[in-house]
Amino acid sequence: MHLLVNCSNCHTPLQLPPGAKSIRCALCQAITHIADPRSIPTPPPHQPHDYHSTSVPPPSPPSPYNHAPPGPPPTVHGRKKAVICGISYRYSRHELKGCINDAKCMRYLLINKFSFPESSILMLTEEETDPHRFPTKQNIRMAFYWLVQGCQPGDSLVFHYSGHGSRQRNYNGDEVDGFDETLCPLDFESQGMIVDDEINAAIVRPLPRGVKLHTIIDACHSGTVLDLPFLCRMSRSGQYVWEDHRPRSGIWRGTNGGEVISFSGCDDDQTSADTSALSKITSTGAMTFCFIQAIERGHATTYGSILNSMRSTISGTGNDLGGGPVTSLLTMLLTGGSLSGGLRQEPQLTACEPFDVYTKPFSL
Repeated sequence: MHLLVNCSNCHTPLQLPPGAKSIRCALCQAITHIADPRSIPTPPPHQPHDYHSTSVPPPSPPSPYNHAPPGPPPTVHGRKKAVICGISYRYSRHELKGCINDAKCMRYLLINKFSFPESSILMLTEEETDPHRFPTKQNIRMAFYWLVQGCQPGDSLVFHYSGHGSRQRNYNGDEVDGFDETLCPLDFESQGMIVDDEINAAIVRPLPRGVKLHTIIDACHSGTVLDLPFLCRMSRSGQYVWEDHRPRSGIWRGTNGGEVISFSGCDDDQTSADTSALSKITSTGAMTFCFIQAIERGHATTYGSILNSMRSTISGTGNDLGGGPVTSLLTMLLTGGSLSGGLRQEPQLTACEPFDVYTKPFSL
């Protein structure tokens, strides 16, 4: 059961992780202390809710057979929120050079191309001056809670991650390939990785009808790191088929009626490049670069056109030198064939429901 509490300072609704006695607001940084939930009385019906002193009934679990609640369409809200996480693992043996550049460029893209308000983008990098915005395991978890809190129909959410990914043996039989995919926070060696099951529970399953979430995951072994039920398997010629990755256990890995679509840097058994081959001056994650470039070149009309553009760039067949301000921010564009044979990765598309990738318009 999750409790909702209002921030003691700015009154933003916050979702309290299980067992937590206090919570820090990702927006204003105020700490709200929580009384023992077992001692909090339930308010009488139709009374105003003060989440400092009342409990909230747990939401009913989504049915795996009915993905959208019945009733009239909900009122459209239309807010945009994003969490952008770039981890360089500086001064460690795991250091990556392109990930903070990825984060900055994704932020620029969301603000200038897709009209995301600056105040609604939560940045987690080692360059942040606030220690609560370092990309540690706990801070990433809190960012997940912040991203989905209070979401309403019409809202558009984005999670971008550039950093290390890994995989570990799965023992409960709910992974087709026998492995859980993971993200590696800054402190993963001491605090552990963030497993795909947790990511799914935090930002996929809570999404109500009318809310959409896009994730862009530039990491190794990231193909199904959100544990979404369906993976779009696309051939080099652009033909595709949706693979069913629903676990044999019958556990529902989709949403509570919302829509989630994820672009990832490579398949579960592949590694992603942190490369300067894409740029003569600065390093960037290959997948993030190709995603931004596809949008700026006008190849983002549909999900299929984005995926094909990204794959042609990764394979070294995208020789068109056109670009826009974000690829300029990344400095120089790809030179023809410079990646050919150099990267063993193919960007992947996963989703909570199958759809026609060549007719569904892309929008954030």
